[in-house]
Amino acid sequence: MEEIGHWINGKRVAGTSGRFSDVYNPATGEVQARVSLASPAEIDAAVADAAAAQLQWMKVNPQRRARVMMKFGALIERDMDKLAEALSKEHGKTIPDARGDVQRGLEVIEVCMGAPAFLKGEYTGDAGPGIDLYSMRQPLGVVAGITPFNFPAMIPLWKMGPALSSGNAMILKPSERTPTTALMLAELAQEAGLPDGVLQVINGDKEAVDTILDHETVQAVGFVGSTPIAQYIYGRAANNGKRAQCFGGAKNHMLIMPDADMDKAADALIGAGFGAAGERCMAISVAVPVGEEAANALIERLVPKIEKLKVGPYTGGDDVDYGPVITAAAKERILGLINSGVEQGASLVCDGRDFSLQGYEDGYFIGPSLFDNVTPEMDIYQQEVFGPVLSMVRAKTYEEALDLVIDNPYGNGTSIFTADGDTARDYAAKVNVGMVGINFPIPVPLSYYTFGGWKKSGFGDLNQYGPDAFRFYTKTKTVTARWFSGIKDGASLNFKALD
Repeated sequence: MEEIGHWINGKRVAGTSGRFSDVYNPATGEVQARVSLASPAEIDAAVADAAAAQLQWMKVNPQRRARVMMKFGALIERDMDKLAEALSKEHGKTIPDARGDVQRGLEVIEVCMGAPAFLKGEYTGDAGPGIDLYSMRQPLGVVAGITPFNFPAMIPLWKMGPALSSGNAMILKPSERTPTTALMLAELAQEAGLPDGVLQVINGDKEAVDTILDHETVQAVGFVGSTPIAQYIYGRAANNGKRAQCFGGAKNHMLIMPDADMDKAADALIGAGFGAAGERCMAISVAVPVGEEAANALIERLVPKIEKLKVGPYTGGDDVDYGPVITAAAKERILGLINSGVEQGASLVCDGRDFSLQGYEDGYFIGPSLFDNVTPEMDIYQQEVFGPVLSMVRAKTYEEALDLVIDNPYGNGTSIFTADGDTARDYAAKVNVGMVGINFPIPVPLSYYTFGGWKKSGFGDLNQYGPDAFRFYTKTKTVTARWFSGIKDGASLNFKALD
């Protein structure tokens, strides 16, 4: 059986801890590999080597670092199919969805080709008599990225691109459930010209995470995962004096106003609710039609579309809509939440619990499920399902629907479908959610903006990618310089203005 190790100092190496975790094929339930779980000693050595490499990498001028990103992006594009295949094999998502995963990460690398513009400081000449004032952005040193299973290419690239192009070295710890893609990306980064040691990929579990969080050389940590773990990592990192940007769970709502195009709204809900088996932090899991007429019209359109969805393995061809969930435990948790929705009185309009695929009976497949008449106190509403389940909460008025979203503890993404510009503007202005879509179901911003949730969906002041990422991975130094060209000044003990 294949054993997956780490990427250290420009090459794949076997783990030495003697501890392993199984990597499953979610479509069959079979163990297809096992991944080594790094020990604290292995991480200490990787961090030390990264710190040494970073001292030289930071001296490479920003334009030359950007050229490495340019080559890196070209190589990712060249190997798109290989990356998508490896990603799908471990995650279970369809090949088109896997290509999208890689593509959205590649777009951040493309923005990092313009890193010199983000890293510029400011300058003021003659700020006072013979005084120049300027600032510069400098890398933090060694930083870490802890990334989730559901986007094995995109989120590592969101972390790697800004961190490396800013002159840092990075310790990347991908999910032990989907470790291969990150190793392949590290190989491409080396081929692009990234010096050995600047990017270290360490596979591991909680022991590895805690070692990274407590390591005095690691200056910053970026994380994406569940809210409890995001809070834990943010708190432990902050307690150790590290910068942290930690993004957690979500409960994303889509409001459907009575004047919305119901066919387009239904299509949007199908893609946003069931794509990637619902394993997206930006998935729409709650539909909120406003008024009984809108709710009934939406149900009428959703049911036949849901019944036509094809669930299968990524090898099943382009007509497969979504694949399995990631693990047997995830499947059981999702089925338990569906059962609780039924027990607590929601109407299960489409029931995916008994779905079985011939030849893949041991896979982690769940059929699409649709609930109607869900209320906010139900478990199916309170918890992030992270599966192919869409819940409908009926609202009598726009104000009631808006309050529902505002009162929810999560604040990752939301959208509204309406033909009325005033309603859309009001919603975008008032809703306390980090990313808002107007007639757009999954409002992931383009890579030259920034991605981040509010409330329990995000912890930290700066978001992922875009300008915020370069602020996060650098620190500002401000210099006040005076040149004594004809200036006669005696000693002064007073604190005074420059002018």
